[in-house]
Amino acid sequence: MKYWLMKSEPDVFSIDQLKKDSTTWWEGVRNYQARNFMMKDMEVGDHVLFYHSNAEPPGVAGLAVVSKKAEPDKLQFDKKSEYFDPKATKEKPIWYCVEVKFDKKFPELVSLQELRDNEKLQDMLVLAKGSRLSIQPVDKKHFDIVKKMGGL
Repeated sequence: MKYWLMKSEPDVFSIDQLKKDSTTWWEGVRNYQARNFMMKDMEVGDHVLFYHSNAEPPGVAGLAVVSKKAEPDKLQFDKKSEYFDPKATKEKPIWYCVEVKFDKKFPELVSLQELRDNEKLQDMLVLAKGSRLSIQPVDKKHFDIVKKMGGL
């Protein structure tokens, strides 16, 4: 089992929306490294820190679980989608996404500042200077600390 941090802007897709929908395909990722994590490394049952980015304040809002392995992202074929990719074909898709399901919402958001202030999290990837990757691996020890900080 692996652990991940997945970022979403709450005005685009929030932890509350995931709770309402129960599951969602993590569509629209257009970064090769993030895509490769979903395609090659994520497995059903992997745990996810659901991170609200581009928010005030940004931070971890709750937990999700990978519920289906990566499949081609359907938005790459949709000419009306902002995620359309004219180079992608059904025979040779470029972009993939996993399905995630809601697990728990934290009683209180664990802010980016709180993550930074915790000495035990200093080598967590999301805190690295210039780290903007929307999907990133997380050590189990960091996952457990953030989960506890979130009140679970």
